Amino acid sequence: MSQFAPRPGCPMCSIVSSAAHTTPNCFRSPSFPPGSTRPEVIWRDDNFTVYREKANPVSSKAHLIIAFNLHVPSIYTLSSTDLPLLVNIRNLATRLLSSAVPSSPSSNDPSSSTSNINGPENKHHIGFITPPFKDNKIPVTDHLHAHAYIAPADLLGWWRGVAYSSVAWYDIEDLIAEIRESVSNNRIKSGYENRKQAPIDMVPGAGARAGTANGIETTEPGLVGSQPTIEDGGISPILLSTTPSESSSPGSIPNLQV
Repeated sequence: MSQFAPRPGCPMCSIVSSAAHTTPNCFRSPSFPPGSTRPEVIWRDDNFTVYREKANPVSSKAHLIIAFNLHVPSIYTLSSTDLPLLVNIRNLATRLLSSAVPSSPSSNDPSSSTSNINGPENKHHIGFITPPFKDNKIPVTDHLHAHAYIAPADLLGWWRGVAYSSVAWYDIEDLIAEIRESVSNNRIKSGYENRKQAPIDMVPGAGARAGTANGIETTEPGLVGSQPTIEDGGISPILLSTTPSESSSPGSIPNLQV
């Protein structure tokens, strides 16, 4: 889409462009010499480019940046039609972060290792820093990108921490739930105790379409254009929210070394 074309001088557009030649939908473990400042791109697909933030990470465990390939100016550009993209970000970031958590070297007990991965000290944080706030170490404000990191944020200073606090941080789970709640009668955010296990989340595209009671479609155009619906012979919204490799070979991403 021309209004989201790459913008000269944009650091994120430059990173996306530099990764354009890499194999899409495939995890890569780049190797760079010590002192290199080149972004370590670890994933690229039709919609996103993911790189490891190594110059100024907020966590010593893992800090990833998920940049939109299109030059989307802000989170407020997104509409309900883009819900599958947000679900894709959440799923992709979760998979990449999970591969970054090493098993506990002090125990050979599988249950101990699982506890270590799922414990609060390894909690995944995936979301956006909303304008006018910004990460002063990664001060890109006009090219939409999500941050994904593993707690604790032990490398985060107090001033930089404002951008990752409740003042500016928009958790992707909250964003997905609030968009769905705004276009439906489902109390997705406030009416379900365990929202991450809510039945509606089994349908990643839920809330992406809108219409009137008499069947007139009022869905807004999305970033990637209109997709054929099931009624039109298109694919399921579940498949729209996953990459080809996710649907064909789940769990194929090897351990991420950080």
